[in-house]
Parts: sequence; structure tokens; C-alpha cells
Amino acid sequence: MALKDSGLAPSDIDGLIVGPQVGETPQHVPATVAEYLGLQPRFADIVDLGGATGAGMVWRAAAAISAGMCETVLCVLGNTRDPGSVTRSPNRNPIREFDVPYGASGANQAYAMIAQRHMAEFGTTPQQLAQVPVKQRANAMLNPAAVFHGKPIATDDVLNSPMVMSPLRLLEIVMPCGGGAAVIVTSSDRAKDMEKAPVYVLGAGERVTHRALSQAPGLTTSPLAPAISDAYSMAGIGPADIDFLSIYDCYSIVVAITVEDAGFCAKGESGAWLEAHDFSINSKLPINPHGGQLASGQADLAGGMGHIVEAVRQLRAEAGERQITDPDIALVTGNGATMSEEVALVLGGANT
Repeated sequence: MALKDSGLAPSDIDGLIVGPQVGETPQHVPATVAEYLGLQPRFADIVDLGGATGAGMVWRAAAAISAGMCETVLCVLGNTRDPGSVTRSPNRNPIREFDVPYGASGANQAYAMIAQRHMAEFGTTPQQLAQVPVKQRANAMLNPAAVFHGKPIATDDVLNSPMVMSPLRLLEIVMPCGGGAAVIVTSSDRAKDMEKAPVYVLGAGERVTHRALSQAPGLTTSPLAPAISDAYSMAGIGPADIDFLSIYDCYSIVVAITVEDAGFCAKGESGAWLEAHDFSINSKLPINPHGGQLASGQADLAGGMGHIVEAVRQLRAEAGERQITDPDIALVTGNGATMSEEVALVLGGANT
């Protein structure tokens, strides 16, 4: 009805703001709604302000449009008062209809399917993917706050660790832990008066394409590709301008696909790239100098925030023993669900 009233088509919607709950999922709510409605928004958000939620959605939509993140936002709320309804609807959730009945349940199997597809399509090997946890663990040796600080591993350790979901082994899968992370964002004018040098948000991009893996547009290219492209465009830079990567790494395959989608190697060539590339602070392109989540641990959603914290510390030259020499620009990524809710940030130091 809202589309008809506006004279727009569903394809015109590139932003989505929803309420905090959809019956069958406590998380990934925008992705679930987008999946139902056949949308692939460039911006998605949840607003939870009680009776003020609708009004709060409107100004947030206007802010997102003003920031250049999207052009047309759907703000939607709803409820049901059917006494016979239940919180979960096992028949209407695409995951429960098309994935779970065939044994596809949980994050491990979903990312394993992505890894299997990448191996089948491009010849990526277990030895190549094992480079991610090995090299990030080496970085964690310089981070006393990392869960695995002081515990280096070799490729054989990864390949001999228990198979969790073929082809992914235990040491390729992030370990949950406790912890928290926070950042503060303010205006550039206000930042000039702060005690510490500011770090600037130079560019941002976001994409949401699906919730269930069975509904994914593809398995070897993620929504990060257009999100990173948008972030580069907003910042007026390209891959060659990036000094280091602080990229989401819940599984080894996520790092492999991210470096492809970010333009650091061609599609399908990340396996060889990971083998040849040095992740360390002394390399031409350091990756996750704090060790990433695979070596530092994943404190639920704070694990992703940790990549932002590390980028800020590096750009402020506050990373101590693991400090990169004179970095100016960082690429930070975030990944939700199964490579389906994706965000890219380009951050710059005080000299950018």
C-alpha cells in the first residue's frame, strides 16, 4: 500500500528500517524482512523506541539519505494479535523450509558450504585456507589481550585439528569468548578539540541480500563486493590506497573471499594470494594486526567492533609493539548472518 501510494516499485527501495522483532528470529531482523520482501538494501537498521519508533525511523531514514548511504527507505512496523499464533513460525521461515529439513542448520555448515563451493569452483586448497589462522595467530603474539597470545600455530596444526564441518577444521573457526568493545563518533569540528588525534570516516558501504543460505545470490562473491566499492567511491580511493586491513574473520573462508571482493586479488585467486602474502605489520599490506577474531576471540557482536577499535589504534599510532609504520588509511569490514549483512568502512588518520 505504501509503495502504491508513493508510485514506486519494490526495486526502488534501497534502504530498510524495521522494528526490533520478527517472530521467528531474534537476530538478523532486517535481513529476514528483506528476504521476505525481495529487497537488497544498501542500508538497513533496527529502531526500538516504543511508541516513538515510527517517528524515530523517519529522521534516521532522512539521515541515511543525507549521508549518501541510500536514496529511498522503507520504514515498516507490524504486529499480530491472533491468539493462536506462536512466536516461531516453522512453516514460513525460508531457513526452516529450505535449509534445516536437509540438515543445513547453524553457522558452521553454512560457511563450510561456502568453502566447499570456493574449492570446487577455483581449486582453493585446505593448505591455502589454513594460512589465515596461522598468520593471524602470529600477529596475536604481539597482542597481550588476545585469547591465543603466546600460542603460535603452524599449518600442520590447523590441518590436523578436528574436522568440524568439512572442509573447515577447528582452528579455522572463531572461538566465542567474553568481552566488550565501544567507540565514540562525533562531528569533525568537535573532534578537532579532543585530546587525541581524530580518526575520520572517509567512506562507508552496506548491503543486505538474504538471511538463509539457500536464498543467497551466490556463494563465492559476497555483498561485501558492492559495499566495499561504495566505500571506496565515497572516500575517493581504491585498493592501492589502503595501508592495512582490519577485516572480519569468523572463518578462514571469509578472509579469502573478502580480499577478492576488496580488489586485492582476482576472483578465485585468494588461495594463492593468502599463501604468498605476509599478514604481519612489516608487510606491504598488514591484515588484522591484533590477530583478528580467530586469534583474539569473538565476544559476540563486540568481536566485530574489535576490528574498528584496532583500526583506530593503528591510525592513532597507539598499537604499541604491533604498530604499523605510518598508516593513513584502513579498510574495515563487518559480516552478519552468512555473508549476507555486510558493511565496509574506510577510515583515515589525522593526516587524511
